[in-house]
Amino acid sequence: MRVLMLGATGTIGLATVKALLDEGHQVVCLVRNKAGVKGAWSTDQTREKLAGAEVRVCNVQSIEESKNLGLRGETFDAVVSCLASRTGAPRDAWAIDYRTHSQWLNLAKTSGIPQFVLLSAICVQKPLLGFQQAKLAFEKELMSSGLNYSIVRPTAFFKSLSGQIQRLQQGKPFLLFGDGKITACKPISDDDLGRFISACLSDKALHNCILPVGGPGEAITPLQQGEYLFKLLGKTPHYKHVPVGLLDVIIAVLQTAGWLIPALKDKAELARIGRYYATESMLVWNSQTQAYEADATPSFGSHTLFDHYQQLVSGQVNVQLGDHSVF
Repeated sequence: MRVLMLGATGTIGLATVKALLDEGHQVVCLVRNKAGVKGAWSTDQTREKLAGAEVRVCNVQSIEESKNLGLRGETFDAVVSCLASRTGAPRDAWAIDYRTHSQWLNLAKTSGIPQFVLLSAICVQKPLLGFQQAKLAFEKELMSSGLNYSIVRPTAFFKSLSGQIQRLQQGKPFLLFGDGKITACKPISDDDLGRFISACLSDKALHNCILPVGGPGEAITPLQQGEYLFKLLGKTPHYKHVPVGLLDVIIAVLQTAGWLIPALKDKAELARIGRYYATESMLVWNSQTQAYEADATPSFGSHTLFDHYQQLVSGQVNVQLGDHSVF
């Protein structure tokens, strides 16, 4: 298939492009002039990282550039999007997660592209934040578009659970919210998620569906993550328990100060996002029982979070946390 790829330079995007190429698809990636974390990659570096795919420099938020520099009047079989706002702040989320995607959905329809595969997030099933509302608004449009769609809602990413390794290597405690057992997740690797997204193109069982997906194995709590890392590093377990109420105080202070300093309102929203991930599990939510269900969260792939931790500590891989760094 001939695939138009949005969001190709993020960690999931890179893995998805690789999976698409491995399956023999022709991939055209639309990228910014400066890509990567904080725009660190030149166009030549981006082309190297996306070797095997065609790279077109294009502002995907611009309709004119999308038509003239992106689509170029050519025929495509599918749009695959791993595009997402960088921080999750409401202004960015509505601009990228909703409006840019909505523009591309319209372009797909008018250009005769029959299939759209979207990387979303499992947290939209219990929407309390602006970025979740933006994602849901586009999901609704996509489902009613008449296109063949797949909406992929992954659980936690390895990258978002790797931020404390350096702390522990420096002898600092592992930070836990509450007792470290109030949330759990089934993390999925970039490569496994990329292969799952790629499979959505040809596997009819994945068409016209909302697809929650996690990695292999049992659900893992933050406390279990800490226990494994201390053992891996050969260090005595040392935890610092952060009360969730402290986050509530921070949010209230930033929100109040935001009336005088508008920029602090965005900080308050980012704090709300932090609180959400500190208190909500990244698992399938059962609205009838009002509970998260690990057994109901589908598993895919073979690479576990603990495999990833071993590779990080041994230096086999590295991770750039960028705007998704929590600690």
